[in-house]
Amino acid sequence: MPIERIAILGTGLIGASVGLALRSHGFAGEIGGWDPDPEELAIAVERGAVHFGSSDGLAAAESSDVTVLCGPVFTILEWMERLAPVLKPGQLVTDVGSVKGALVEWARGRYNLKDSAGFLPGHPMAGKEVSGATNADADLFDGAAWLFTETAETRAMRPESRALADEWRGWIERMHCRVIDLDPQKHDALCAWVSHLPQFVSTALSALLEDEFAEKDEMLAIGGRALREMTRLGASPYSMWRDVAHTNTEAIAASLLALEQRLTHLRENLKTPELREEFERANQFRAGMASTKNTL
Repeated sequence: MPIERIAILGTGLIGASVGLALRSHGFAGEIGGWDPDPEELAIAVERGAVHFGSSDGLAAAESSDVTVLCGPVFTILEWMERLAPVLKPGQLVTDVGSVKGALVEWARGRYNLKDSAGFLPGHPMAGKEVSGATNADADLFDGAAWLFTETAETRAMRPESRALADEWRGWIERMHCRVIDLDPQKHDALCAWVSHLPQFVSTALSALLEDEFAEKDEMLAIGGRALREMTRLGASPYSMWRDVAHTNTEAIAASLLALEQRLTHLRENLKTPELREEFERANQFRAGMASTKNTL
């Protein structure tokens, strides 16, 4: 059976963008939405991200083939717990959470069993520093990587749920995403470096500047693109990143420690030839990024 009805639980930036992307790429079924904030849900409905809004997320999921859990990691975990005893074999739950190890571990023994719904852990590497359905974009995922962290358990889900999972992966490809499969632990380790570390660096720099400059007019007047780019992620919401910090603590702490050591090395070598070596290494990395991007 093809996917005919999808429930998006959490119709903020990512959830509403998923709905818009599905509709813009030809999904002809029904998309229902739920959000803890009725105003967010109303905006998602008004923008056409979902066909209708529901005040009962559990009921919306029960009546859908696929439920997409969008929101902070702890919220996703809460919904997984509520849905596990309610959903039936032949239904599928997937998510967009930034941390996968905790979700996969919790799902073990509760999903992907012969008498349970399937769970397909996913993570789109896309977003903005602003939140809310107002900022949702049908093209948000265009060209982005959408990561799946399947395990032996997910690959053993019931055939009906497996068919839905495979179709969902197909829809992700139709959104012009690059589908990449990773082990959950490798996912969390890599994301600590490529996503979580940049966020915390930007947060720390933005907070430092806020504290250091009581009068910011002059600083902002001369601050250009470098300042804007380095502090852009500083506008990200605490509610989402708190959960990431709590569920991927070791990997994030390790990357922060490595950066602290590198910054110490820079500080101690501001007048030595090793400063040139650091710039050369950085230039080499950026050149590699540019060449890789051109081949994708």
